[in-house]
Amino acid sequence: MTTDSWLVVGLGNPGLGYAANRHNVGEMVVAELGIRMSAKFKRHKANAMVAEVRLGIGGPKLILAGTNTFMNVSGGPVANLLKFYSLDPSRLIVVHDELDIPFDTVRLKFGGGHGGHNGIRDIVSAVGTGDFIRVRVGIGRPPGRQDAADFVLKDFSSTERTSLPSLISDAADAVEAIAVDGLTAAQQRFHSPDPAS
Repeated sequence: MTTDSWLVVGLGNPGLGYAANRHNVGEMVVAELGIRMSAKFKRHKANAMVAEVRLGIGGPKLILAGTNTFMNVSGGPVANLLKFYSLDPSRLIVVHDELDIPFDTVRLKFGGGHGGHNGIRDIVSAVGTGDFIRVRVGIGRPPGRQDAADFVLKDFSSTERTSLPSLISDAADAVEAIAVDGLTAAQQRFHSPDPAS
């Protein structure tokens, strides 16, 4: 089994006022991974909260992180963490909300553009490449004519909150699957119509 390290960053905005926003679902996923592994997050000089854990005995090391900056300036802390841990951007997994994917859906990909996501845009700019893994957590499009920027900064609806724990759990499972089995195997599992099959 591999003992390679992965930097897993959950995107979101700092502060209790943002904690339950759709935009913070990436942070929720990293928090879930931390709970699973009884991780203790500590303040890091890269302006982030970081916990180092290992997946099972002899499994890969996960460096779980959430930046202390606002979403749109996530890049600096991420670039600094990669440098601190001497990791190539290909060892970076960014977990973030995605408007273009239906709610309650998880999609995994390597590389590509930022798709209008300002957090991803800033990371690509700071790291100097888009060649990293993204765990895209679907939040769907805003209803009616609601502005997308307003939509992502609202809390999940009461209906959405019913299935939110399973969505967060699925995304956390996806991160673990990438670290243990690789991206292709994880995509085959999570992109199938029925992940249980």
